[in-house]
Amino acid sequence: HCLDIFSKENTTFKNKKQRENPTPFNMATIGLVKECLLALKDRTGSSLPAINKWLENEKKVTIKKHVMRAALKKGVEAGTLIPVKASYKLSPEAKNPPKKKAAAPKKKDAATKKKVAP
Repeated sequence: HCLDIFSKENTTFKNKKQRENPTPFNMATIGLVKECLLALKDRTGSSLPAINKWLENEKKVTIKKHVMRAALKKGVEAGTLIPVKASYKLSPEAKNPPKKKAAAPKKKDAATKKKVAP
């Protein structure tokens, strides 16, 4: 019974809840931040505490400081976020995601319908 401590089941997950649901959410942190900034609609940008508060209230998710900091840094490097003092706002490109091109409406062929001059 001493070997039960070192079983594979005990070393991979700390508790039963983690074993059942290894990833609490599938959406990336930067995606959550984008959604948050769109929802808050603050012209001057939203601070880190405001972003965390929104995530806790709306998405019921808490993100650790180092993960949030890394996601914000990556967003700034990618150009989707703009740092403003101690806040962040979405870049104009991120606010308007590229729209899918609609299928071009079919044009009526003018060549087939010729008017006969009297």
